[in-house]
Amino acid sequence: MKQFYLLSTLLLCALVSCKKEHKEDSMAAALEVRQWKPTDLRSLNHLTEKRGLTLKTDEATPGYIMFHPSEGTQTYLMDLDGNIVHSWSSELNCMDSYLLKNGHLLRLERDMDFPTFDAGGQAGRLREYDWDGNMLWDFEYATEKQLTHHDIEPLPNGNILAISYEVKTPEEAIAAGRDPELVPKAGIWPDKIIEIKPILPDKGEIVWEWHMWDHLVQDQFPEKANYGNISENPRKININVASREATPPMTQEQVDQMIQMGNATSNATVDNRGSDITHTNAVSYNPEKDQIVFSVPGYSEVMIIDHSTTTEEAKGSSGGKWGHGGDLLYRWGNPQNYGRGTEADEMLFGQHDVKFIPAGLPGAGHLMVYDNDILNPDNKFPSMFAALGDSRSPELQIPVGDFGNYSAVYEWALPVDASGAYILPDDGPIGPEEPSWSYMAPDKYSFYSAFISGAHRMNNGHTLITEGMTGRFFEVTPDGKKVWEYWNPYNFHYRMPDGTHPQPIGPFFYGQFRATPYPLDYPAFSGKTLTPISPQPEPFIFKMPPAPEEKDMPEEGGSK
Repeated sequence: MKQFYLLSTLLLCALVSCKKEHKEDSMAAALEVRQWKPTDLRSLNHLTEKRGLTLKTDEATPGYIMFHPSEGTQTYLMDLDGNIVHSWSSELNCMDSYLLKNGHLLRLERDMDFPTFDAGGQAGRLREYDWDGNMLWDFEYATEKQLTHHDIEPLPNGNILAISYEVKTPEEAIAAGRDPELVPKAGIWPDKIIEIKPILPDKGEIVWEWHMWDHLVQDQFPEKANYGNISENPRKININVASREATPPMTQEQVDQMIQMGNATSNATVDNRGSDITHTNAVSYNPEKDQIVFSVPGYSEVMIIDHSTTTEEAKGSSGGKWGHGGDLLYRWGNPQNYGRGTEADEMLFGQHDVKFIPAGLPGAGHLMVYDNDILNPDNKFPSMFAALGDSRSPELQIPVGDFGNYSAVYEWALPVDASGAYILPDDGPIGPEEPSWSYMAPDKYSFYSAFISGAHRMNNGHTLITEGMTGRFFEVTPDGKKVWEYWNPYNFHYRMPDGTHPQPIGPFFYGQFRATPYPLDYPAFSGKTLTPISPQPEPFIFKMPPAPEEKDMPEEGGSK
């Protein structure tokens, strides 16, 4: 997501006044890009790509795919021929959906008018619908101090795990050992995990919760209670990690332009740039171990905590089945964060969609994650968007050879001892050193999404992957062979009542948070007739606007 905000800043430089040195840097990069041949470029958003079903082989896994267009209110169930066979809708934008075994749909939706928070993945509302679209439950968790966002997880007991921001004032952040130089005027928004017991039709009881805020360490201010040696406290979270989600300073004019272009939502202000320090974007549950894993792209790590604790035990460092209270049981992705590695040891780069692979599937008990923005050390440009050239073209292209950031999907076995507890060594990075399985494009660079995206293990060992910013879903075999592919053709241009975008999506019109496969024998389909609906939803056909006339082109050293 950091790269997405960098795009916002660079696009703004072509539309509003920037400092002269920024203009000169952007123009120099643009001129350098124009020396490349068209065959050396790759598209970032694939707006002119053929949309719909593009590949179906005999090896494609029978079943259905569920997804929700990012700028719409619909959730679609689709067959492998690309036909929509069932749909649900509401008046609110959908962030994420889960089809329950009883045929009901659980959705995380974007509340109309919550205050305070601005970042991708805003939600604030949990709703449950029956198969026919009748709303059964409508629970709001959106105030000035807290907001559900990004992802939820249905539990076997009928409750729901959810990720939520919670506001900490600048004074609270500094008192907890956050470096004052890293504290925006609006304060910071660390995350918590809550368990909600639905109370129909419109209430919910918080029956368990865990807060990052209770498990911090820092080594800059000895007088504070959480002072300690970072490398000796791998179960704690260093509050002074320089978040990957940090954004460059902006003027109010630039922030307003971000909102207008769909690169930020309406709550964005100059004062809250950088408040979202962790940006937790996925949560998954392992019922066999009663553990929760979540993805923290701000730290480029995934973390596991114990769900068997009481809420009181979750505040401390003892208790629960695994004996560590609410402290981290395991972490992986970036050992620099706990003082035991260098840049060379980093494995994750702004990742999304971490999951425990469920029991009964190949790789059961392993973790799987979509690694978004793997860095190429030979990258000659300071960011993926510094080489865009004429920013008025919505088709974003960059040179492959000198940039070359790319994505991957990783699966890895968790290191455990004889009791099943995770092995955290006394020194050095927490294992494993490498994933046990991975998928990357044969050329690396043709598979890439800097934000959103996901991966899902299927019942035959195949993996369904969502390349989020392009809206591409594809299935691969364990040896990396692509056997099915579909490009989302839908964009419904949904807007909030004030005319702003529900989520930061910018020029990625077909973007998808994730897609989920369901096998033919999934219990929700029992007794259902799944045939293509008529008429099918109307696709959005993107047409490239005409090139600007010469008189409209920016003069060298400035912007028009």
